[in-house]
Amino acid sequence: MKRHNSVGALLLSTLLVALTACSGAAIEPTRIAAALEWAHASEATGAATLETSHNLPVTPSTVSVEFDSDDLVSGEAGSDVSYIRLEGSIITFVGSGATVNDSVVTITSAGMYSISGILDDGQIVVNTEDKETVGLILNGVDITCSTSAPIHVMNADKTVITLADGTENTVIDGVAYILEDATSDEPNAAVFSKDDLTIKGNGSLTVNANYNNGIASKYDLKITGGRITVTAANDGIKGKDSVAIKDGIIIVNAGGDGIQSHNEVDPEKGFISIEGGTLNITAELDGIQAETNLFISGGQITISSGGGSVGSAGQSSRRGWGMWSYTNDNSEAQSTKGLKAGVDVTISGGTFHIDSLDDSIHSNDSLTIGGGEFVLSSGDDAMHSDSTLVINGGAIEIISSYEGIESATITINDGTIRIVASDDGINASSGTGGLMTGGRPGQPNMGTAGNNRLNVHGGYVVVDANGDGLDINGPINMSGGVLIINGPTANDNGALDYTGVCEITGGYLVAVGSAGMAQAPSTSSTQHSLVVALAQSANTMVHIETQDGDAVLTFAPTKTYQLVVFSSPELENGTTYVVYTGGRSTGTVTDGLYTGGTYTGGNQITSLTMSSMITVGGAFGGGGFTGGFGRTGRQRP
Repeated sequence: MKRHNSVGALLLSTLLVALTACSGAAIEPTRIAAALEWAHASEATGAATLETSHNLPVTPSTVSVEFDSDDLVSGEAGSDVSYIRLEGSIITFVGSGATVNDSVVTITSAGMYSISGILDDGQIVVNTEDKETVGLILNGVDITCSTSAPIHVMNADKTVITLADGTENTVIDGVAYILEDATSDEPNAAVFSKDDLTIKGNGSLTVNANYNNGIASKYDLKITGGRITVTAANDGIKGKDSVAIKDGIIIVNAGGDGIQSHNEVDPEKGFISIEGGTLNITAELDGIQAETNLFISGGQITISSGGGSVGSAGQSSRRGWGMWSYTNDNSEAQSTKGLKAGVDVTISGGTFHIDSLDDSIHSNDSLTIGGGEFVLSSGDDAMHSDSTLVINGGAIEIISSYEGIESATITINDGTIRIVASDDGINASSGTGGLMTGGRPGQPNMGTAGNNRLNVHGGYVVVDANGDGLDINGPINMSGGVLIINGPTANDNGALDYTGVCEITGGYLVAVGSAGMAQAPSTSSTQHSLVVALAQSANTMVHIETQDGDAVLTFAPTKTYQLVVFSSPELENGTTYVVYTGGRSTGTVTDGLYTGGTYTGGNQITSLTMSSMITVGGAFGGGGFTGGFGRTGRQRP
């Protein structure tokens, strides 16, 4: 008999590309029976009551960076420009506002200074009490200083470095500085400013910082243009109060952090804002690290931190909790994250390719994704925040991770998300997710208290997890969207794992995996679900249709599976559904899910008549299962 497949309009506009296949394990009937027994008891105790109101999208933090005209306009023209010519160990100055002492030129007045030539071992120093801007036009320079910062702004209201059109400029320091004040560590960068610093223009600047940092400002640092290449023994680019990037091509290779803002005292400072530009960062520690807030609205950002995710402990098999001891996540010596903020990360646009040993995107408090395109590889969590994580849009591809998305409270309102995880796909739990001693990924507090929960109100989410597909140490609320889970093959994990209740009031859910720790939606849901136990090999279709031949599901899981949990607005009380396995479909397949076409050649496994919110069949036998058996403190079988 031919059966026409029509999953419904809910999926047709959102389905994208397929996941890869893995191997699985055989079903264990004794574990199924034990799981069912635990299910009834856990549903009865009901450790958490889920609020059913729709959680509105969280309003992200915002910051407004003001760019003055001298941050943006060329500033090269004008008759009042003074000229500094570098010739080996000789400096020639024409104009006013500066003095020359051997191989050091000191600018003492505000104004515009054009600098060109080669300085073998000397400095450009800015030291002025004027309240106006000092402009340095680098017009083809090669400046080396073996004992201090080649460009050193000691005092100025603001300094603007313009990279003249079409010019190549190089700054190189030595491996050790001779400091005038033994109690101070300044200057500590090849381009160093004690005041506000802006870099702009259409030329290039190469900074080779052998002593410590590459480019640093003790106040605000702005970059609005130019091609800037920094190789630094420690941090690449630093602005203590803030770093604001509007445009430019920035390449950083750092022994410490790639880009950093580190004001720990003022909560309104220590932030980083990126509006555009192309950033390519290789860092031994964090790629981009803000002490408070990180805001990104555009740009193309590529980051490799800590050597990348390849070979990290996060990609190895899961081990027992007792073999790991916890270490604080805030240990800077071990922080090798891609994007990191101490308070909030808000991303509304941009393109991201991040390969990180630790979390790819991390916040110590809140994380909001409103847009952008992401390709993430992580040795730990791809996305982590300690308190709240909200996804309102964007295209997120997590191609490898230990755990894909982790926070205490996770809310998905929109966006396309694909997750590949060696452990849990989505994990809602309290804790910081810090690294374990021995380099293993962090395991947060597994307690059931607090605000741990998952809200799915929209979006399209595909999970391929070797651990739990969803590991929620609290309740689940699903009111919309599409959620496809290819869960574990081992019986010590499940496609769904939650505490308290899993209420489905809307949306489309298909979750497959092992049956030893089986869980399903709660009977307090207002949308019906089917739960079918059956043992099938990877890529074997499961097809569900009404007794009249109207298909509601045709799906080919990527791994061996023992349990199918399916919820859809199309499921109706009183309707009999027939379950088939095997066969083939002429429909269009995306992420294993088929739409359109015709299904033929399958073997009937069972039929179920929907008589309650949760209807169970297959190896479970009968309809005694009530669903909703989350963690409530009982020891699972």
